[in-house]
Order: sequence, then C-alpha cells, then structure tokens
Amino acid sequence: MRHFLFALSMFASMGLAAQEAPPQPKRSTLDLSFGHGINFMAADSTLSMKLGVRFQTLFVAERSLEDGSRTEKELMVRRFRVKMDGFAFTPKLDYKIELALSNRDNSAVIPQSSNAANIVLDAVLKYHLSHNAELWFGQTKLPGNRERVISSQSLQFVDRSMVTSLYTLDRDIGLQFHHSFHMGGMVIKDKYAISLGQGRNVTLSDTGGLSYTARLELLPFGEFTKKGDYFDSDLAREKKLKLSLAAGYSYNDGATRKGGELGAFLKESRDLKTFFADAMLKFRGWSLSSEYMKKTASSNPLLADLSNYFQTGDGWNIQSGYLFRNNVEIAARYTTTQPSTEIKAAGKAAMTREYTLGCSKYFSGHNLKIQTDISHLRNYLEPKAALRYRLQVELAI
Repeated sequence: MRHFLFALSMFASMGLAAQEAPPQPKRSTLDLSFGHGINFMAADSTLSMKLGVRFQTLFVAERSLEDGSRTEKELMVRRFRVKMDGFAFTPKLDYKIELALSNRDNSAVIPQSSNAANIVLDAVLKYHLSHNAELWFGQTKLPGNRERVISSQSLQFVDRSMVTSLYTLDRDIGLQFHHSFHMGGMVIKDKYAISLGQGRNVTLSDTGGLSYTARLELLPFGEFTKKGDYFDSDLAREKKLKLSLAAGYSYNDGATRKGGELGAFLKESRDLKTFFADAMLKFRGWSLSSEYMKKTASSNPLLADLSNYFQTGDGWNIQSGYLFRNNVEIAARYTTTQPSTEIKAAGKAAMTREYTLGCSKYFSGHNLKIQTDISHLRNYLEPKAALRYRLQVELAI
C-alpha cells in the first residue's frame, strides 16, 4: 500500500510539472534615482523616456570702480528647464525635448516668433545610421564652439564667457550629421549642419539663404571618461591624460539677426562667417580649456543709418581648475574680446577684458552644486572697470 501511494504521488507531481504556467504579461517599468531623472520603459519596448527637471538660483552684485557708484544687485531663477529624451519605436531613433520656463529665458518676445514665449529649446530626432553615425533633424544646438555646446548645467563657472556671449552660434532648426571613427588610438569626430540660420522658434518665412556649419574634433589619447569632453571640470578624475582639439567654420548666408542665430532682427542682411577653435585637457582632477572665435561680415557690419550693427569681431578665453578630493574646485579664467574695426571706429563697442576667480562645491557632480565667482571687468569704450560677484545653486533631478 505504501508503494502504491508513493507511485501515485509521483505521477501527480509529474502531471502538475507538465502543465505549463501561463505566460506573465510584460509590464511597463519605472525607475527613479537622483541625478538620473524619472525613467520609463514601455511594456513592448517601443518607447523609453527620461524626464528631468533642473533650475539655477542666481545672485549677482556688480559695482563700478568709479567714485560714488552704487552696487547693483539681482536675485533670480536664472534657468528653469524641463528635459525629456529617450527612443521612439526603435532604439535606433532617439529624441530630445528641452523646454525653458524661467522669465529670463522667455523675456524677449518678438514678432518674428509670433509674439509668443520662446519656450522650446530642443525638439530633435536622432537616427542611428550605424554605431558611429547619426542623422539629426529638428531644432537643437549647432555644432559650434565647445563652451556653447556644453550644457549650462555642466559649466565650471557660474556662466559662459563673454566670447560665447558675443560671437557664438546658437540653436537652429535643420539637418545635422554626426560621425566618428578611430585611427589607431586616436578618435576623430566630424559634425555637419545645414540649418535655417535665424535661430530657434522663428515662424516668419525666410527670404535669405541657409546656414552651413562644420566641426572637426581630434582626441589623440582616445575618448574621455563618461563623455567628459563635453562637461567642465575633471569630475571623472581621468587616470590618463585626455585631450580634445577642435576647429570649425560656419557660413550664414543672408543673416538678418545681429549675431546670426541670436540678437535683434535688423533692417539689412549680411553674410556672416564664423571661425572657431577650442581645446580641452583633463588629468587627475586638473582641467584646462581654451577657445578662440572670430566672426566677420560680407560687408560693413554697420547699418547704413548707423542705428545698429552686426556682431562681428573676435575673442579668446582660457580657463583652468583643480578638483580636490573633497569635491571642492578652484578655477581661474581670462577672457578678452575685440570688436571689428568698423564697429570700434564708430564708437559702438570696444575691447573688453575679464579676470575671474571661481570656487565650486560639487555634492553630486553637476546635479547638485554651489558655485561662486568674482570678476574684474574692464570695458575700454569709456573706459570703465567694475567688480562683479556671483553665487549660484544648481539642482538637477
């Protein structure tokens, strides 16, 4: 009897094992961690989204060194950004959306943008043609000087230099091609863009030509850790020397804005040509970066009635910093700009120089940090000298 019951139980267990368990339906996933945003993945893996929010709270105090001058102070939310990126339909098709919501970002309401708030920063699709080639379509940053392409979240100082403020390219809408390849231990990256040439969110019909941009980068010692050639400070503490050398050129056919993609719309048009070169070096907490930019116009940059001018001239910026083990960084920067001869002769602008000393404390990389800097500024138009102090807190979740 005992053997019969044992055999019966074995038979029953085999029968149960033979029955296949019903398949469990796939579920959408949600992941949340500080500095990496909110990450969604669709159940059928046809959509992913990373949602992030960041803001900067900035205090500025500036005082002219002339006798009797008063200190001017500002306290503001300098930037407030919402960012979404991921892939759609297939991992080969990436997208990026970034919105700017602070008053500072949307204060310039102009007829050329239908008198609407200038909210959309990025709205771009990126298709992976292969593992080392991508085709971009939409509105995003042009492949211009490195300091401009680096996110305002990832800067070594409170803000970018005067060179970028005056002569940079900016966001534009069009088509871009990004490519990279290896040559021995060297990495070479080439980037090209054909865009409208009027900047972001312009809704009026364009009667001018297009803008053409190209950029070439050489990384003789290979890739930086965690794409460190596109964020300031050596937060990755590169164990081996890393260097990136780059140069580029942009031709904006029939530009009607003061700076090409930026600035006021003017009554006349000019062909604007921009040359830029930059370098970045990192090694064991030490970082060094430098940029040169030169913008010229096809003819006199001044308008016929001398009421305004196209922003032409050149400038140079160099900065360096060291990140201590406690994630405190000390950095210094020197910047000089020089307007073109016609602008200078007309008394519209003059050479400027800026000396800046900064200190940053990184609690979680560029996602949570406090930055402060003090600058000596000199504008040789008057001439006028001033001291400026800035304090900024950055939070990105």
